[in-house]
Amino acid sequence: MSKQGKINKITTSVIRGMKKKGEKITMLTAYDYAMASVMDDVGVEMLLVGDSLGMVILGYDSTLPVTMDDMLHHTKAVVRGTKNSMVVADMPFMSYQYSVEEAVRNAGRFLQEAGAHAVKLEGGREVAESIQRMTSAGIPVVAHLGLTPQSVQQFGGFKVQGKDDAAAKRIFEDAKIIEEAGAFSVVLECVPAPLARKITDSLEIPTIGIGAGVGCDGQVLVVNDMLGMYERFLPKFVKKYADLNADIRNAVRRYIDEVKNGSFPDEEHSFI
Repeated sequence: MSKQGKINKITTSVIRGMKKKGEKITMLTAYDYAMASVMDDVGVEMLLVGDSLGMVILGYDSTLPVTMDDMLHHTKAVVRGTKNSMVVADMPFMSYQYSVEEAVRNAGRFLQEAGAHAVKLEGGREVAESIQRMTSAGIPVVAHLGLTPQSVQQFGGFKVQGKDDAAAKRIFEDAKIIEEAGAFSVVLECVPAPLARKITDSLEIPTIGIGAGVGCDGQVLVVNDMLGMYERFLPKFVKKYADLNADIRNAVRRYIDEVKNGSFPDEEHSFI
């Protein structure tokens, strides 16, 4: 779905159709208007307003402090920057765990107030009822299995999930359960590539991998990671396609130097 061909508005049916046709799906995180408009323009199918903004934008040590207000604020900005991409909003910690009713209410706010096209929530069988209620209410849902960052304290850190037979069986079963509940796609994070491929082959809905191998129907990365803008932590599965941290540092240093030595602003950048 890149700009080499005609880009149409990306919907849940388009995403499902891409799996059927064997077309890979691209997803990246987006947190503001400017970045969203660039990624929309070049043809990224899905923009995830991830609660990862807690770390790469707001400077927290984890995603746990991120609030509904934070997520709604950034989702609105991303929506304003998109014409074709599907905007998926992450449901933050404790916005859906307390009750099914609160989960549906908060999910609805992302569509009604922020203009998102879908929501994403972490978990398997334990959130199946919420997924079912959301989809019944007309709210498209992306599920998230494997390493679920909101449960990182319970996992004891950022570790690959599903390595032993029992854990792999549970993730596989959860994938079937959330598909039956009505999710139109599922993110698989930090699971062994053979397990991710097995899940992908068994589901009718698309899988989006992050640290889950090439066998998934699509891939997602945190945009700040793949552009080399965030250096506090870089997971093994991240490929850096640019080194913007160094570029920005060099540009700012040049600006400082030119202001200090009086070469900026010059005549070209002044009004006479």
